[in-house]
Amino acid sequence: MADGTVLSIKRTITVRAVVTPRWKEDAERELSNAVSNLDGQLGQLEQEGQRLTDEIRRQSANPLDPRVQEQVSSVQQQVAAKRTELEDQKRQFLEQQRQVRELEMEQIVDQGQLESFTDVQVGDNLVEKLQVAVVVRDGVIEAIEGA
Repeated sequence: MADGTVLSIKRTITVRAVVTPRWKEDAERELSNAVSNLDGQLGQLEQEGQRLTDEIRRQSANPLDPRVQEQVSSVQQQVAAKRTELEDQKRQFLEQQRQVRELEMEQIVDQGQLESFTDVQVGDNLVEKLQVAVVVRDGVIEAIEGA
């Protein structure tokens, strides 16, 4: 029943990592760097927000004017919303860091995804063609599952 038509489709490949001391070190370092970057962004956000509100007040003839207060309030709300967003990201990274510390050696964890193409034709099992994973140990491919 196969008509010989071949179709190339894109698929997602799951990358799974074997937990090793080196993997844990690298993961914790990346997460620590991300937390430090967020701390820096939070500091910059606070400084920029203060600079903007000071500038609005300085440029106004009457700092108590309701329109000026409205502008200041708007800036403060935007800063607060961005602060909340950054603090949420920081909490997520800290939680991930805690989870990494609790992982057992030789445990296999999902690390990310890649995309690739595969050829399919009539008679192929599409589910099998799409369910592919690569297992790596310290960056070296140990296994290709489902290929």
